[in-house]
Amino acid sequence: MATSSLARSHSTEPDIRLEDYLDDKLQSTADFENLDGLIASVEVQRSQLQTQLDDAVRELEDARRSAEDRQGGLSQSISEFRALQQSIDARLKIVANSTAPDEAIRRLEGPMQQLHKVELAYQYVSLLQDVESMRLEARSHLPHSPKAALEPYTRLKQLSARLRELQRAADGAATHVVEHVEATTDALWKEMKNIMSQEMEAILKQRNWPREVDVNGEMDSEWLRCFEKLIDLQVPEVLYSESTVALLPFEVMTKPFEQWFRFQFMGNSATSSPQSFGTFCVPQFISLIDRWEAFFRENVGHILFSRFRDTNVGDRSVYVDPACALLTAMLPVMREKIDMVLQEGLTNPQFLSSLIIQITNMDDELRSRFNYDGGNQDQGWPGLAAEVLDKHFDVWLKAEKEFALERFRAILSASDARNIDYDYSTPGKMKPTYGAVRVTDLLRTVTSQYERVRRFTHKLRFLIDIQLEILDEYHDRLKDSLDAYYTITSTIGRTLHGVTREQLAALEGTGAFETLCKVLGSADHIVNTLKDWSNEEFFITLWEELQARAHKNSGREILAGGMSHEHVKDRISSAVGTNEDTGILFDETIAAYSARRKTAEEFLVSALIDSHQKAFRPYLGKPQWTTISSDLEIDPSQLAITPELDEPLQILQRNLTFLASALSTAVYRRIWRTPLEKLEDMLWGDVLLRQNFTTLGAAQFVRDLQAIFSLVDRHIPDSSTGMGTLRDGAQLLSLPVATADGGVTLQQASDRIFTDNTEAKKTLAELELDSLTPVLARKILQRRVEYSE
Repeated sequence: MATSSLARSHSTEPDIRLEDYLDDKLQSTADFENLDGLIASVEVQRSQLQTQLDDAVRELEDARRSAEDRQGGLSQSISEFRALQQSIDARLKIVANSTAPDEAIRRLEGPMQQLHKVELAYQYVSLLQDVESMRLEARSHLPHSPKAALEPYTRLKQLSARLRELQRAADGAATHVVEHVEATTDALWKEMKNIMSQEMEAILKQRNWPREVDVNGEMDSEWLRCFEKLIDLQVPEVLYSESTVALLPFEVMTKPFEQWFRFQFMGNSATSSPQSFGTFCVPQFISLIDRWEAFFRENVGHILFSRFRDTNVGDRSVYVDPACALLTAMLPVMREKIDMVLQEGLTNPQFLSSLIIQITNMDDELRSRFNYDGGNQDQGWPGLAAEVLDKHFDVWLKAEKEFALERFRAILSASDARNIDYDYSTPGKMKPTYGAVRVTDLLRTVTSQYERVRRFTHKLRFLIDIQLEILDEYHDRLKDSLDAYYTITSTIGRTLHGVTREQLAALEGTGAFETLCKVLGSADHIVNTLKDWSNEEFFITLWEELQARAHKNSGREILAGGMSHEHVKDRISSAVGTNEDTGILFDETIAAYSARRKTAEEFLVSALIDSHQKAFRPYLGKPQWTTISSDLEIDPSQLAITPELDEPLQILQRNLTFLASALSTAVYRRIWRTPLEKLEDMLWGDVLLRQNFTTLGAAQFVRDLQAIFSLVDRHIPDSSTGMGTLRDGAQLLSLPVATADGGVTLQQASDRIFTDNTEAKKTLAELELDSLTPVLARKILQRRVEYSE
């Protein structure tokens, strides 16, 4: 087709290239001579072109056929895929609507489960075979090579721990296998220790330990080698144990000591009685440890040091100190003894109280004598008493509380409990009542009962449930006493509640002062005692621990010992749980007693003022201030005291003397300040500015004031200076009508003071009456009869 197209094109239209070619080759007539060669050359070229054209046509045909073949194959593949997809869709619909697969799965579940069980059983059997193999291997190395026995035992121990760890992750699966492996491990360890212990026991039997062994002697080489083998066996247990363990050789060597202890103190002998615990059992126990301490130190101290020196327990005395290791091995039998004695204590509270003290004393003795820390270098050994209290603290607390409250009520019921103890302190110090002193002694005794207790919650319970309970009850007694006094002395109280003659008689004389001084002295004694205690190391530590616990548990309702934050704050201090640095352990109690002390002081001041008003009433109404004398200048010191002032002076002296014996110097001066001011106001207003005076009357008034000032200054030095205005006023009032020594007379002073304020101030300054103002000076001068004339 292509060839014919080319031929038609050639026949109808001249080929330009052909024309150019002929023009090039046939440019002259000579060129026609070579026409045959040219035709032959053209023919050759035509043949080559034809060959190329045939090849191109053939390749085109081959490519067309190949493309058609590929197109047909692709179409067939598409058709086959679509058919397959339709087949799959159809089968999926059939499967989806069919239950045959579920039934097949259900039929296979049983065999599969059975197969799983078989595989699991096989694994279990293999595991048990491995366990038994490790057990036998460890057993085969004993007793000659305990270190070699530790290798299979360690693998078994690690396997046991790993199984327990995997079991927790698997929600407790394979319980029997895990327990079996653990039991096998524990049994193997006991068997290993028993085998090695038997070897040690045989050596001890040969040497008749401890009867024929000198406490100052030395252990032979065979004995020491056996000791070393037991230590080597136990090294892994010591290193990886979370709690303190007794060293195996010490357990073996203390068996005779335990037998002796059981025979002496846990049998039927007199020394086995509970009452003999503190007098025989404890001293003998400590003596036993003390006797053999040097023997173990000298013989095995270097072994322990070499085995544990560079380990993680190298700083724990229970493993490197032979005396502490010996004590650790002996403590279990003492625990058994204490458990036996406790049975008596739980039914006898009084014995329980003394038993706890005896156990605590023993703990302290063991700590101090042997430097025993129980394996806890930081916090120390809690002691056997702590173990007892962890189980029976509530019983002990109840017993101690009953004893303390019983003793407290006996103190208050004593005949002299409300009497002031004038011999308690030196003069110038507060004098509490016998009851207050005994209450603080009781509280100190209670502190000694629990200050050696190790747990914070136990200390806090003792403080709040016993000590603060007693303090609160005693505070209520003081408050009731003040309330009763107020009821008797106040008009409202007498009207509402009435008052008996006996009650009024009890307040006559110094009765009221004594009643108030009892409360004041007792409250002050409690406040000062609690403040002193708050500075003691025990209570400071307790306060700091309370604050730390409060901050740590700030988000929880319960603070400690079942007590809430609010309850503890109400009973101890509002600063609990805050960042304040001012709080102390007895804040709330001190505040309550301080309030009672303040109230008693206020009542005492009022009682003094009332006493003085009643005593000076006859003196204030004395009309003899206008008696005339022929003497123009009178020396007051030569006059006798006004008769009406005798009784007020006696009462004033009585009050001063009594309060000086009961109050401290500071409180004494503070309390008298206001009554003396009131006395000055009374003499100033009711005598000096109300009465009229002659020269003799003014001198007499000055003499009376001198007596009052002298009496007050004898008891309260320089206190009359506070009454300086009254003194100056009396001095101005007593100016003479005439004077022989050229001093200022009444007339001269009056003329100058009434001139003007400037002259009045100048005159008062010359007379050294600085406390008087011109106005007061004029009022005073007007009270002189001679001035009126």
